[in-house]
Amino acid sequence: MSIERSRITINGLRVEIVRKDIKNLHLGVYPPNGRVRVATPHRVNDDAVRSAVIGKLGWIKRQKARFETQPRQSAREMVSGESHYFLGQRYRLRVSKQKGPAKVAVRNKSTIELYVRREFNAEQCERVLQRWYRQELKKLIPPVLEKWQNALGVQVADWAIKKMKTKWGACTVEARRIWLNLELAKKPVQCLEYIVVHELAHLIERHHNDRFIGIMDEHLPQWRLHRQELNSAPLAHETWSY
Repeated sequence: MSIERSRITINGLRVEIVRKDIKNLHLGVYPPNGRVRVATPHRVNDDAVRSAVIGKLGWIKRQKARFETQPRQSAREMVSGESHYFLGQRYRLRVSKQKGPAKVAVRNKSTIELYVRREFNAEQCERVLQRWYRQELKKLIPPVLEKWQNALGVQVADWAIKKMKTKWGACTVEARRIWLNLELAKKPVQCLEYIVVHELAHLIERHHNDRFIGIMDEHLPQWRLHRQELNSAPLAHETWSY
């Protein structure tokens, strides 16, 4: 697929343009800061993109205002009493220094216990917690994936978890491989389910066109609510969008 990227400014608004092999123009505003992105066919010039964006300026401003008021987590210091999220629920962190191997445990549905060596600094503590998130997400994905592969009649060749700053998920259609953002471990399970269905749907329809939306509507009618929930959950200090 041929992809060309550029940027233009429209009425003081910076707009990212991605030209690729699609049939229709798609305009999106993405968290955390209201990034404006236009995906468009190669044949559409900048003047046509400008007209499309100007026609949607009111909607764009409303979306950007919504993201500005969205709750955000502060930078993580990895100290006891700090708030962390797991599967959409807020937990208090309790850091316990010890001689044994580092580990994480959830206590009483309200506390995440982080056991680390005495000499561990904040960065090392965070790596332990991130490794635990990855392990937990790896347990959650297979049954969700199996359920929706059967429902959509598709099969992935491979899947993996990685930390991504611009997407909740990705699909390499040719390789039949999907990627899922590590941050999904912090979100409600239905958000993970939405992203899995979204990426699997790309194995049927590559583009975000009417056919793609029809597939989503047929198999996960409430997908728009899950997308809204995903984008309204508290943002991490480092931020992701979809």
